[in-house]
Amino acid sequence: MRPPEDELIKFDAASLRRHIPDPHDGLIDFASNDYLGLSKHPAIKAVYLSTVEKLGVGATASRLICGTSSSHQELEDKLATAKGTEAAITFATGYATSTGVIPAVLEKGDTIIMDKLCHASLIDGARMSNATIRVFPHSHLGKLEKLLESTAQKTNTRTLVVTESVFSMDGDTTPLAEIVSLCNKHGALLMVDEAHALGVLGETGMGLAEQLGLTDEIDLHMGTLGKAAGVAGGYIAANRQWIDLLINKARSFIYSTAPPPAQMAAAGAALDIIQSEEGRQLRDKLWSNIKQLKQDAQSAIIPWIIGDNRSAMQKALELRSSGFLIPAIRYPTVPRNSARLRISVSAVHSQLEINQLKELID
Repeated sequence: MRPPEDELIKFDAASLRRHIPDPHDGLIDFASNDYLGLSKHPAIKAVYLSTVEKLGVGATASRLICGTSSSHQELEDKLATAKGTEAAITFATGYATSTGVIPAVLEKGDTIIMDKLCHASLIDGARMSNATIRVFPHSHLGKLEKLLESTAQKTNTRTLVVTESVFSMDGDTTPLAEIVSLCNKHGALLMVDEAHALGVLGETGMGLAEQLGLTDEIDLHMGTLGKAAGVAGGYIAANRQWIDLLINKARSFIYSTAPPPAQMAAAGAALDIIQSEEGRQLRDKLWSNIKQLKQDAQSAIIPWIIGDNRSAMQKALELRSSGFLIPAIRYPTVPRNSARLRISVSAVHSQLEINQLKELID
């Protein structure tokens, strides 16, 4: 038997061994994805607590047994309305969304075409399907079109293009309008993960598709409720037939205990705030903070590329000693030799905190 020590030694040698970090109480948090500060919003906390009192702390079963509560249904109705689709379905996590949806949509003979920098959950979902996987270089429209051309002649099959709207480690936005045009031209489905755009982009905070006026052009709207929404969970919004298919085929939905009702109710309250005037004001404050730190940033994610793993870890430790939480991100989360500090800006950061950080990283 191969002992685990052998693998751990390799991780140590490459400065890639991970540890659960110590609590970061007292540090200025530039690491979390709580872009609007909603995880501590008093109204959302009140909804969570009142729902616990009313419906208890757990869903007690899968959605298809007895785990569906009014909170689940209300959140899914809100998501469908917000995304302009016929229906929506929620999952326990964003990871469960990816690994449930992609294998349910695609079968043997189908093709999935993905941006090279898509999140690990999307990659794992693709690998769990029986579809042929094709990858195009990050945001490379020419290669994407060639891959679409190679599948366009197939009959009775599906081609699914998958991209993030805001890429989680680089913070850049995908060329969504051009991708939509290519998918329409070649008859491909399009799934867009708005995990890091929900709450941050768009007139009502519904993401890049809303910002560009392309909401109706997306077949499968994916997102998470644990980032700007400040709670937890993932979702897909689409037409009714796609949602019905997922209810019948997405294994991570069918065979998982449903998320707690209080989680769903709190996420619904967060969605309401994101779309409200208060949400608009929080977005304005967020973008003011983003531009203060980096004028040309495309999102709340600002990568500070170091390159070497050990150097990135050392820089993270130096920042921690100065009172800032910004962990080092290393392979395989990012490509080899591109270790970085991933800075996440929030609406609740003060100008003083941003200026202090800017002095340390300039």
